[in-house]
Amino acid sequence: MRRLLAEVDARSVLEIGVGLGSVGALLAERYDYTGVDLDLTAISTARRRFAQHGLDPDRLHHGGLELVRGREFDLVCAFEVLEHFEDDLATLVEWRPFVAPDGYLLVSVPAGPHRFAKADEKAGHFRRYSRAEAQRVLTAAGFSDVRFLNYGVPAGYVLEHARNILATRQLRRSLPYDERTLASGRWLQPPPALAGATRAVAVPLTLAQRPFMRSDRGTGLVALARNRTAQ
Repeated sequence: MRRLLAEVDARSVLEIGVGLGSVGALLAERYDYTGVDLDLTAISTARRRFAQHGLDPDRLHHGGLELVRGREFDLVCAFEVLEHFEDDLATLVEWRPFVAPDGYLLVSVPAGPHRFAKADEKAGHFRRYSRAEAQRVLTAAGFSDVRFLNYGVPAGYVLEHARNILATRQLRRSLPYDERTLASGRWLQPPPALAGATRAVAVPLTLAQRPFMRSDRGTGLVALARNRTAQ
């Protein structure tokens, strides 16, 4: 995300589906940030995280896009959100009016349609994406200049396998779909007390994945697209 954001000239940012607010807190340090999420438990945690970092928790809102209806943002972000919608094209079309003319959309989604498994079911996913499929749906929704970076090689494969094992057991007593998708942003997330240890472990894994970021491999991909409505 950081690599792609280096190409973006933005001041205002909307994040759709803030989850526990870990990425939102980083964005709020750099941009005029607004976040929305339908999960009250997640948004409450995110507000506490913002307050602990000296950020305004009132930037976070419990609800959907109706809360920001009529506003435009230089950058709209949605991380691990699009795959939760059965009609992803209609969802992107709904999101597009919130992207200012010549603004940007930044999304992350699980990669590899052939990797769809129990963890996806547990999280309430409808699909995983190849670069070609992500390109197709973004272009059909009216976005252009799509750029991709993949992540999750090689360590992501191991973590994904472990999540699938856990999900197989938990699906036996699983929640209904709507509740699964709301809770997905909280599932298996490390507590704030482990932030330092998590970062220390992540640094070498981040370096290890760099040679693969421009290939269509890994457990996830990040896409940056432009809203060329000004032309």
